[in-house]
Amino acid sequence: MADPSSYRPRPGEIPDSPGVYRFRDEHRRVIYVGKAKSLRQRLANYFQDLANLHPRTRTMVTTAASVEWTVVSTEVEALQLEYSWIKEYDPRFNVKYRDDKSYPYLAVTMNEEYPRVQVMRGQKKKGVRYFGPYTHAWAIRDTVDLLLRVFPVRTCSSGVFKNAARTGRPCLLGYIGKCSAPCVDRISPEEHRALAEEFCDFMAGRTGTYLRRLEKQMELAADDMEYERAARLRDDIVALRKAMEKSAVVLADATDADLIAVAEDELEAAVQIFHVRGGRVRGQRGWVTDKVEEITTGALVEHALQQLYGEESGDAVPKEVLVPALPEPVEPVQEWLTGRRGANVSLRIPQRGDKKALMETVERNAQQALVLHKTKRASDLTTRSRALEEIAEALDLDSAPLRIECYDISHLQGDDVVASMVVFEDGLQRKGEYRRFQIKGFAGQDDVRSMHEVITRRFRRYLAEKERTGEWTDGEAAPAPAPADARPAPADGRPAPGPAAPDGDADVVMHSLKDDEGRPRKFAYPPQLVVVDGGQPQVAAARRALDELGIDDIAVCGLAKRLEEVWVPGEDDPVVLPRTSEGLYLLQRVRDEAHRFAITYQRAKRAKRLRSGPLDDVPGLGDTRKQALIKHFGSVKKLRSATIEQIQEVPGVGRKTAETIAGFLARAAPAAPAVNTATGEIIDDEEPGTTGGSSAEPVTAGVPDERRGQET
Repeated sequence: MADPSSYRPRPGEIPDSPGVYRFRDEHRRVIYVGKAKSLRQRLANYFQDLANLHPRTRTMVTTAASVEWTVVSTEVEALQLEYSWIKEYDPRFNVKYRDDKSYPYLAVTMNEEYPRVQVMRGQKKKGVRYFGPYTHAWAIRDTVDLLLRVFPVRTCSSGVFKNAARTGRPCLLGYIGKCSAPCVDRISPEEHRALAEEFCDFMAGRTGTYLRRLEKQMELAADDMEYERAARLRDDIVALRKAMEKSAVVLADATDADLIAVAEDELEAAVQIFHVRGGRVRGQRGWVTDKVEEITTGALVEHALQQLYGEESGDAVPKEVLVPALPEPVEPVQEWLTGRRGANVSLRIPQRGDKKALMETVERNAQQALVLHKTKRASDLTTRSRALEEIAEALDLDSAPLRIECYDISHLQGDDVVASMVVFEDGLQRKGEYRRFQIKGFAGQDDVRSMHEVITRRFRRYLAEKERTGEWTDGEAAPAPAPADARPAPADGRPAPGPAAPDGDADVVMHSLKDDEGRPRKFAYPPQLVVVDGGQPQVAAARRALDELGIDDIAVCGLAKRLEEVWVPGEDDPVVLPRTSEGLYLLQRVRDEAHRFAITYQRAKRAKRLRSGPLDDVPGLGDTRKQALIKHFGSVKKLRSATIEQIQEVPGVGRKTAETIAGFLARAAPAAPAVNTATGEIIDDEEPGTTGGSSAEPVTAGVPDERRGQET
């Protein structure tokens, strides 16, 4: 715990001007970012008697080891810089609204030749019109199903669209009249785009125009005794009105506004947002946050506005934003919102009428959200705390293992041997810190030796980072530094990009601590407990690896699959936790997650290896030109027999490249004949579209994955 007086700036050092400040801890991690109209006055509040500070502010200033600031010209610039730094550094003591779900939007892809209506989540894309967010995806689909009667816009995926265009037959929606079938040219691209624009106009709240037009068309059809057409138009009108009823009018005059309400107590706050477009509630969302310092409702509203509109622009920022309390001062925030929209934005507190009544509804939703969150979190915290305490007691640890790392080895009969590392903090997954390893120290199947290699590589990096940052203790020998070009591996099983490091650590990088600029550092954060998937041999290998590196303050245990026994180093008998133990359940979750992550990576590597062919070895030949070669010749066999002049006929292939391709294919041995495992027939020629190698499955094809060999 640091003494704030040890890093307090000297009198007169802090400027009396607007700016943004950062508190850093002893590891140079940015732990708090704030802005101020006067840096001198604001920072002075942090360096007063600790007894006068809010408990969480007191924790922050005693965790920090330094403070720095950046002077800006205006308060609007300070607001923008504060938002940018919070996004970049993710400080642990800043207000961060925890959105418990990715809210679905109704999206119209106006950036495509044939716009498509679909449900979308996640980051917004340029050229796509969004409506929402909605609480549930089924609510979007119900609305779209009703509107497709009147606006039969394409809803199919690109694959379905291309297949229909190839076969000349539309999908089912095209036959029943809920799609205009542009895939088979029933409607021109221009007409289809106009239809999509009408759909967007209706969703944006301009509904009266279409209803009046349809009613007039229905009356004319009835006058002309076209009763079937009049009946269809009548049904369209009913469908539109039914869709409109799903979002009742709450504000008159087709108002576009967002209403933000806050419910709070001493420790937490819940925010609810209602999105009103065209006078109707089009979407709703909510966040919950910890109050890391003594903060006013106006400041919470300001943080909510940053979270809500920080990445938005144009019409995504409404003309009117109604809040329960105004930020102090309000002018910079209002100017910032106006800049995001490109037009004037009104930020105010509703005082009377329909807007005041709707704000009360939003506030009730915020209160309910806070109560529900506290109920869930109390249960979750209690369970997780009990699990960590049980693990600490069973393994005789000094304290609960707040950070647990688990390792698993996976292979297929000794091939494609890989390992995984998963991280749990406070009993929760930290998927951003999952890492993968390729076993390169030896060939073949040896789980014990693989585990030793993985633990050695991971903690050698930790020690190297510790030495580099000056945290090395006296008397300890520094290990050889690890390569600097290691690259992170994503947690979804995809191969990591970039060149491999010399010692094979190419797939291993950690992002727990930060560098001198506050950005993530590699392997700088050690766990309190290392869990390995296995029994005594694997545990002994992990412990031996740590001992060889001189690390004696990290506990090790293993969880054997057969009887779910917990093994610790140097013990002949396992630790047996009760089957109902929360601690055992947590260890099982950690082990199973490591197993899943390892197998995902191993299968991805195996699939990539099976898909490889002769063209993969040709230097400078990318996927585009490989596909062009195969499309031109039909197979690698025909390409191998082609002359250099014939290869040059392929677009993008010059003479030098053609000579290189011909030379490599001439030196490469022909692929083994493919075998149809169902009939035993040898397939003499290669299938069109392959990039080399056999197109048949390996001899294990047709056998379920779990029976194709031991995957550990």
